[in-house]
Amino acid sequence: MASSPVIGYRREFHFPDPPEVVWAAVEEVDRFEEWWLWLHEFRLDGPGLVDGAVLRGVVAPPLPYRMRIEVELVRCDRPSRVDALIRGDLEGHGELRLHPDRSGTRAEVSWEIEMMQRPMRIASRFALPMLRWGHDRVVEMTVAGFRHRMEPGGR
Repeated sequence: MASSPVIGYRREFHFPDPPEVVWAAVEEVDRFEEWWLWLHEFRLDGPGLVDGAVLRGVVAPPLPYRMRIEVELVRCDRPSRVDALIRGDLEGHGELRLHPDRSGTRAEVSWEIEMMQRPMRIASRFALPMLRWGHDRVVEMTVAGFRHRMEPGGR
């Protein structure tokens, strides 16, 4: 039976700052391309992280493919919640939750995305583990870059 080109992801991360500080860093969307070398042609259509804003860009993981996506922010509750719809070469939905805890913030991220490019759908039939590996490397680079931004002197 062929594998589905859907990638599901759910993970928690901890940051030593309170949710308000983490949210403020996430709001620095004009710096995303500087922070994350896998993101290109990025722009935000809207006044910030608010309901209805749309983030657009090209994702270039450490594999030989690129994906043009847009992320519509369906629900944003500062400083704790983002629900989004993903469209383009990837389609699906994602969530971010920021929870205060005794030592900072517990960030929960989850998404389910489906590859829409015909070559990627075909490749997923025999190379889904490699595609998941590329996905996971992008996530790791994103979190590492964000952690660096959150360190004293990194902002």
